[in-house]
Order: sequence, then structure tokens, then C-alpha cells
Amino acid sequence: MTDTPRSDARSDAPPADGATRVAAVDCGTNSIRLLVADVAADGSRLADLDRRMEIVRLGQGVDRTGRLAPEALERTFAACRQYAEAVTALGVDPAAVRFVATSASRDAENRDEFTAGVRELLGVTPEVITGDEEAQLSFTGATRGLPADGRGGDSLVVDIGGGSTECVLGADTVRAARSVDIGCVRLTERHLTDPDAGGGVPAGPPAPERVAALRADIEAALDLVEETVELRSA
Repeated sequence: MTDTPRSDARSDAPPADGATRVAAVDCGTNSIRLLVADVAADGSRLADLDRRMEIVRLGQGVDRTGRLAPEALERTFAACRQYAEAVTALGVDPAAVRFVATSASRDAENRDEFTAGVRELLGVTPEVITGDEEAQLSFTGATRGLPADGRGGDSLVVDIGGGSTECVLGADTVRAARSVDIGCVRLTERHLTDPDAGGGVPAGPPAPERVAALRADIEAALDLVEETVELRSA
């Protein structure tokens, strides 16, 4: 599955006066996203030039094996090749490219293979961020455009990813956050597929006991979240 690439500028068009052209890649457990944009000198405006998303399922089997699968790495690298072409075509300075990786990369024993491949293709070393850092970035991205006087107190941001879910509470800044391993890829492989069949997509509706086990896993994780984040206070 791919987002339709969007480009509002010619590849030879320079940034607007005072703006800086940047590129960001967000590599999660399930998808990898690219945004190329011109950022105003004062940081007040962001003009999108290209925005893309590919489902690469980098975290295939990581919950069970602790390693990034060769085929998952190749799918991710194929997307990175396309992103590198887009970044070059839009004239982004290599120093203005940031690549952030999350849950699957945090947990994988062979993350060095992933890091080396991305560095070769994009010329930038991936930042494998912690769950707390992911929570902070998720909160900033979700609330930055909201008017401060219209929130009515704290906002609760819930970022459901492929490998982890972040629950973040705050107003102007983060007051409390917790990252737990209940992402959609991780839970699907853990409860809804046959590990002996490679942990792929479920063939049909899951048995009631599997659904019950999945719910129990989620509820246990939310109990951990509530030790840190007052979920009902938003």
C-alpha cells in the first residue's frame, strides 16, 4: 500500500526566501514515511513538497525472533531507494535529512544491518529513538497546530504503531508519557497467527480464546500506562 506522492514544487525550484528545505523519514514497525518540506525561517510554517508512505512491515517476526528478517529489510531498503531519489530530486542538503526508527529497530539484535543499509542508500545514519523520545515527538506532531486557548486543559495523544503504542498527556509540554509494546504488527503475530506458518496475516476470523488473550494483553499494557499517565484526566 502506498500513499499517492504529492509534490507542490519543481525539482529545480529553490526554497522560498529564508526557508530551509528539509526531509524527514519515519521508519516504524509497519510503515515507512517520507516528508520533504520547506520550513519558514521562524519555524511558523511548513510547506509540503513531497509526502509518501509505504507498508514495508520491517517488524515482521521481530516479536518472536528478536531479529529483522532479510525479506523485511529488503522491502524497507527498496522504499529507501525511492525516497533517496525524491530527496535528491528536490535538492535537499544531506545535512538537512533526518531518519528516525522506532520499535522494531529498538528490539532487533541485527539492527546494525538496518543502520548500514540506510546509511548507504540515504547517506544518513538512522536515529533509533527510545519509547520516551517517540512519545515526545508524537505529542508535538499531534498538538502543534492546535490553538492553545481551545484545548481546555491537557490533551491525551495515543499513537498506535506497528510495534508499540505511546500514550502522552500534556498541554504546552508533555506532563506524562508511557510507551508499551502493543502495536498492531506485534499483537497480530503474537495472538492471531500461527507462528509455525511464519506469522503472516490471519487466514480467517480468530477463535474467541485468541481474541480474549489479545484483549488481556492490551489491558495489562494499559494498566502499566496508568501507573505513569492519568488517562482519564484529559
